[in-house]
Amino acid sequence: MNRSDIQYLFEYNNWANGKTLDAVSQLTPEQFLKDLHSSHRSVRDTLSHILAAEWIWLERWKGTSPKALLDPAEFPTAESVRRKLSQVETERAEFINGLTDESLAQPITYTNTKGEQWTYQLGHMLQHVANHSSYHRGQVTTMLRQLGFEPAPVDLLVFMDVKRS
Repeated sequence: MNRSDIQYLFEYNNWANGKTLDAVSQLTPEQFLKDLHSSHRSVRDTLSHILAAEWIWLERWKGTSPKALLDPAEFPTAESVRRKLSQVETERAEFINGLTDESLAQPITYTNTKGEQWTYQLGHMLQHVANHSSYHRGQVTTMLRQLGFEPAPVDLLVFMDVKRS
């Protein structure tokens, strides 16, 4: 694993989050908040979970262990999620740009929101976050279909084709 691969992975992650938010922006406020009986109930709650996870992991990598995730109620619209996510993405890009291939192999210890301490290699944590966001974007895809909307195609190969064109 090297910094270039991680940069590419998060370039993809940011693009996929943006495409998902573009698709979600078609929803009415009621649809955005509707309980669809998923693991994070609504489209808003699922997007807020993606955002909160990306934020908390970045904080952990920078040496802080927040005691709680961001509150979904702070994000009443897709645009409010997009604004905060943009801040996280900018900070994360700065963080990643400062990494070396060697630093990706270094262990990072953090305390989770339950007060438990964990240690993993930084590179593995970065991969985990991108994978976690992909998993929950898949849930948003299902929710959009349940609401009668067409989700955005956000597969990695679609991103690669977009970059080539």
